[in-house]
Amino acid sequence: MKVLLDANALMMPAQFSIDLFDELHQLVGAFEPLVLESIIRELTGIASKKGRDAAAARYAMGVAQRCTTVRSAEPVSDTVDEQVIDYAQKNGCLVVTNDRRLREMLLSRSIGVISMRKQKRLELIQS
Repeated sequence: MKVLLDANALMMPAQFSIDLFDELHQLVGAFEPLVLESIIRELTGIASKKGRDAAAARYAMGVAQRCTTVRSAEPVSDTVDEQVIDYAQKNGCLVVTNDRRLREMLLSRSIGVISMRKQKRLELIQS
């Protein structure tokens, strides 16, 4: 099972003390964690600032090293969310995100979403 992680998913371990990979394994069994190049760039930008989000982004970049980095969809002018949707749709991935807007867009296209429930556990949502 391919599982695509977005930036806020990669930040979950730092922000909510959740073991992301253990939770995913319990939820879907064996999986291949993927992250888009554009997500890495997004995290790099956040990490270069100060504050809690920056610290979480720096931690997330370490988490991302446990994932396979894949090329972002063309055109590069698409938003990161559009790239996530496009990649997931073309490659049959589940997407891990806490972004409500992205979650709604994914579900409207019948793409399975894994998100956090009660800031403790992950849950699979399918339309």
